[in-house]
Amino acid sequence: MDDHDFSADESLDRGGDQDGLTAVVEPKRLPEKSPGRNRIPKYHVILWDSDDHTAEYVEKMLRELFGHNQEDCVRMVETVDTEGRVVVLTTTKEHAELKRDQIHAYGKDDVKGCKGSMKASIEEAE
Repeated sequence: MDDHDFSADESLDRGGDQDGLTAVVEPKRLPEKSPGRNRIPKYHVILWDSDDHTAEYVEKMLRELFGHNQEDCVRMVETVDTEGRVVVLTTTKEHAELKRDQIHAYGKDDVKGCKGSMKASIEEAE
């Protein structure tokens, strides 16, 4: 048998190489992670109230951009109207930025006096 240096994590097994020995390397165990450690931060996409946009416009936008069902859209419209803002999505920062930008690019409502798209922002979820 040849002289081989093996670490403590390696063992010998009779096998198919020319020496009749095969090194079997056992994977090292990683330390246990504590809950919440190395988690990806989540961000809320916030839609802000606007008197320039109809409920129908907001519902249509939420269905098209976020895929929300009719019931959720109605609830979000009521919330933004009464509370001044509503969380429409919680996701990664990059995705939240994209969805905020899509709200800004959605275009204006067809009602007279509407100057543009609704306002949206993102904030880190707690």
